Amino acid sequence: MPMASLHFSPENFTPFKTLLPENSPCAFRGYPCLSCLEWRYVLPLLEESGIETWAIDILGWGFSDLGKLPPCDVVSKRDHFYQFWKSYIRRPIILVGPSLGSAVAVDFAVNYPEAVEKLVLIGASVYSEGTGKLATLPRAVAYAGVNLLKSLPLRLYATYLTFTKISFSTSLDWTNVGRLHCFLPWWDDATVDFMTSGGYNVSPLIGKVKQKTLIIWGENDRIISNKFAVRLHCELPDAIIRQIPNCGHLPHLERPDSTIKLIVEFVQRESKTLSQCVAQV
Repeated sequence: MPMASLHFSPENFTPFKTLLPENSPCAFRGYPCLSCLEWRYVLPLLEESGIETWAIDILGWGFSDLGKLPPCDVVSKRDHFYQFWKSYIRRPIILVGPSLGSAVAVDFAVNYPEAVEKLVLIGASVYSEGTGKLATLPRAVAYAGVNLLKSLPLRLYATYLTFTKISFSTSLDWTNVGRLHCFLPWWDDATVDFMTSGGYNVSPLIGKVKQKTLIIWGENDRIISNKFAVRLHCELPDAIIRQIPNCGHLPHLERPDSTIKLIVEFVQRESKTLSQCVAQV
């Protein structure tokens, strides 16, 4: 899988990109606590399916190159990604977001509907009211919390909760990969800036989503209850829901084959129907 370093003002993006232009492109937005490396098992499978794919770290998360720290609030993240889309992709995408990345995807789809054809929401965290009381913390306390967030013991425990029945060696490996970006010199500042800005509160936007949406949930998700998947399915105007058995909070890491099968079927469903209609005409 090639890795391209694309520059546009004001910051550098480091997306993984594979270009196979027969289908609508997929854009994967990383889970904020991880990076675009969380798609390392999924991207080769998507390449085989013939779908143009971009895995992008959103401003302030992952491996974004922030030599000069810009604002990392919700509006800045949204606008930054839109400028990237307008500069490089320039056509409607299937936007995929896991966990809090689902809130990012919903926010983007509602504000820039012309850029998004469909949504895929994985283990969606869309009902939290932003960062809550964390937004009011004194900055010194906020920085202490951020340091705790990237600590190995806390990350190991989070990995234990996130996945089902993985070995300790696998857990340690995935934890180390998942915290690599936390040691970049700007990460603490960007995370505190996002935290104190109030974060994402997208529950009022859910009913405004016009795009067809696929909801994917791990059957054994211990991070976000499955009842929120059912609620999301009921509140979205046009959605289908699929559950992956024996799987935790991040199916694209734990069950990549099953996850990609669902995504590819969803991406290709309407294109096949359109082709049949054209053939009949």
